[in-house]
Amino acid sequence: MAILGNIIKGVIDLKDTFTSEPIHTEVQENVLKELLEKAKDTQFGKHYKFGDILESSNLQKTFAETIPYFDYNKINDEWWHKLHEEESDVTWPGNPSYFAISSGTTGKTSKRIPVTDDMIEAIRDAGIKQVFALKNFELPADFFEKEIMMLGSSTDLDERDDHLEGEISGISASNIPTWFRGYYKPGIEISQIEDWDERVQRIAERAEEWDIGALSGIPSWIELMLQKVIEYHNLDNIHDIWPNLQVYTSGGVAFGPYKKSFKALLGKPVTVIDTYLASEGYIATQVRPETDAMQLNTDNGIYFEFVPFKPEYINEDGSLKNEAPALTMSEVEPKQDYVLIISTVSGAWRYLIGDTIEFTDVERAEIKITGRTKFFLNTVGSQLSVNKMDTAMRELEEKFDTTIPEYTICAKRGDDGEFYHYWYLGSELDGVENSEVADALDESLKSANKNYKVARSKALHGVKVKVISPERFYDWNERNKKKGGQVKMERVMNEEKFADWEAFVNQS
Repeated sequence: MAILGNIIKGVIDLKDTFTSEPIHTEVQENVLKELLEKAKDTQFGKHYKFGDILESSNLQKTFAETIPYFDYNKINDEWWHKLHEEESDVTWPGNPSYFAISSGTTGKTSKRIPVTDDMIEAIRDAGIKQVFALKNFELPADFFEKEIMMLGSSTDLDERDDHLEGEISGISASNIPTWFRGYYKPGIEISQIEDWDERVQRIAERAEEWDIGALSGIPSWIELMLQKVIEYHNLDNIHDIWPNLQVYTSGGVAFGPYKKSFKALLGKPVTVIDTYLASEGYIATQVRPETDAMQLNTDNGIYFEFVPFKPEYINEDGSLKNEAPALTMSEVEPKQDYVLIISTVSGAWRYLIGDTIEFTDVERAEIKITGRTKFFLNTVGSQLSVNKMDTAMRELEEKFDTTIPEYTICAKRGDDGEFYHYWYLGSELDGVENSEVADALDESLKSANKNYKVARSKALHGVKVKVISPERFYDWNERNKKKGGQVKMERVMNEEKFADWEAFVNQS
């Protein structure tokens, strides 16, 4: 009998009895006030006169009018660089204990994003919220006695001066509570292995020792790990070795593109729960099964603002124009794309995280990630966002009975001087000409996006497609030292990066 599982499930049910859904607009204003109060004596807080903002009768409006937008480059050049020069109280009191080395897709050097003790606590609290939300998914009591496989970057963090550095998934895993370590797999020893392939090999070797009930990690790397375990033990599917696997917690990227290929590795359905953990904080988590949207963590160390995602507000490099309006939680509307802006307990202020979202339920503060500001393809007016591209991939999967978990695109002039969209699709598709796939993709985008259709009738001359193995995308990430962890494959590349990509793909 699942005695411990019943106890844990009972505690979860009891907590829900004594808690109620927060009023997200109200708690957000409180979070902003708490952020400003705590940071008012920092260098940043004094420069922007947080004390005066706190005296305002309209705190949110005055905050937005006083503080400019920052992306990583701007805040690092003006403020965060001081943290590496032995200065304290820069944008948040004290000094950060960690720096998250971002494995993002843009820029030529890794970002080093401060992670304070307050942020570690906020991430932990958000994780506890996720656990308590499991009651909504009607899981059996014995689920709460199973082990959880968390596959992220290495927890063997690098020591530098007075702090540690690593990817956010490694930092988070290294701070899991002591009571949780008995459930946590692959365990401390294996999770510290730096080489991703070696780590996955060790997981495969020990897989039959564990009773895994849940998986957590980036979809592409979870899939490769599952494939390795299946291959090593000569299985038909992963449930042959982990029969009690019931939940997969996806994170970092939208799960949609991986849904079909992930399902092929299973022997029976599992509950998929989406989460949104970025290097800058734990943004959102799915809290109910009726939707795959995620609820913003509105009461936990992050203040959110939302800029309408319109071409006139976005610079060519993906940053925001100064005049772009920012909306609060009380002003947003459903089914509109917004650029996400955050201010956090790690000292990020009005910070462009780089993602675009839409609200599916404003009252519940539930959102879906729709793309990246730098992955917005507006060459010759095509106005393609990642969610439109993802939808087109799902249509191609159905049409050609295949899976397309990865893709990338570049808009550039061909040898004839005309503009084309050049696509690389990661698929094991056989027996179909690239030109046939290109025609189907073109038609799908025309029917889904009127701006694309107009562009195709004018300056956008055509679509060119090359289908390659998904392994080439993973090899590309490995070459860029991004294998495993919080990887977001470049969905849209500029011409310089695309030339490098094509040279990589074409090499023997």
